[in-house]
Amino acid sequence: MAVEGDAAGDAPDQTRPSWDVGVENPPAPAASAPDEAASAVARPSDEEILAQQNQIRAEQAQKSEYVGNEEPMSALKEEYINGNQNFVHKISKLESSYATFRRTRGDGNCFFRGFIFAYLEGLLAAHDLAECSRFMSVVREWKGRLIEGGIQELVFEDAMELLLDQLTEITKPHTNYTHQQLLVNMRDDMVSNLVVMLLRLITSCEVQRREDFFFPFILGMYDDPPATVELFCQRHVEPMGEESDHIHIVAITEALQVPVRVVYLDSSALPAGGGGSGLDVTCHDFVPDSCAPGTRPCVHLLYRPGHYDILYPKER
Repeated sequence: MAVEGDAAGDAPDQTRPSWDVGVENPPAPAASAPDEAASAVARPSDEEILAQQNQIRAEQAQKSEYVGNEEPMSALKEEYINGNQNFVHKISKLESSYATFRRTRGDGNCFFRGFIFAYLEGLLAAHDLAECSRFMSVVREWKGRLIEGGIQELVFEDAMELLLDQLTEITKPHTNYTHQQLLVNMRDDMVSNLVVMLLRLITSCEVQRREDFFFPFILGMYDDPPATVELFCQRHVEPMGEESDHIHIVAITEALQVPVRVVYLDSSALPAGGGGSGLDVTCHDFVPDSCAPGTRPCVHLLYRPGHYDILYPKER
């Protein structure tokens, strides 16, 4: 403690008599209990430390786009070339299935942002009018469900309109809506964040509508879990910047009936067996119950601890 260090450093010189007039500055008195208490009060609280960490995180996030440019998988591998080689080996294996990836901003909204951008991008590339029409109908149905869930239309109407506008442009027969325009829109603060907010509200409403299904998972996630599903959603789903996990993915894929594959990339190495290296990546497909058997994911996301990016299969 700084106070204790200062007191030790200023202890009286035992080689000089106490009456020596050459001692111009008498030793500083030892810190009293009130002084120590004041020092303790001056230390930042846990909340202040957390706020500082969030501020640093926000400043770092501002340096990157909400949605980046498409990059080769070799660029991802380069991040780990001088670090844990398990990552390098796993990325090398991913290169057999995926050609490129796209970074998303690490602001806690990366799952929702990556999910909706990859989905809209796929619709635009395929010009899949049937899927566009289906998705627009599903989004419109959520208007009534959100209101029934206690969310005022004023809160989400602009966000829903913005999302439907993107889909409407894709469905036009001679659209001038290009991939670059989609990218510009999803990099725009207002458009991008309003759409993410809407997805969070839909996710929250879906979790609460299926409380009996989701609550056991919520109880298993935390040492001190929220007392209700509603509290869980208020704390961990609806606020912007809250990270997403398994529950969020299941809820939004079921709510919008969009199948997703998440590829999990970490440094773990499982015991090799059956001719394997023990360094295979784990993939999890989130396919809604409403999808036909054999439905393949149309959105591929790469998960690294605490973050999601977009993956692009070689066969699109």
